[in-house]
Amino acid sequence: ALNRVHQAYHEQLNVQALAEEANMSVSAFHQAFRNVTLESPLQYIKKVRLNKARELIQLEGRRVNDAARMVGYTSPSQFSREYKR
Repeated sequence: ALNRVHQAYHEQLNVQALAEEANMSVSAFHQAFRNVTLESPLQYIKKVRLNKARELIQLEGRRVNDAARMVGYTSPSQFSREYKR
């Protein structure tokens, strides 16, 4: 699941699909994921996306809206709120 998140962070990932890929129930997947990463799956996905967006902006000179779209955000305002945190 971690590899999937890192390879497909730009896709619309959801916990149900990740749990199914791991052949686990959602609750078991959530608990196992948290045991490994110390974060919920959604928190981890958000962190991966924001870190990649930061790289795109700082290292590649991408515009904020472009970076947001490239890492899977459909709403620039949502990305902006989360990026500022």
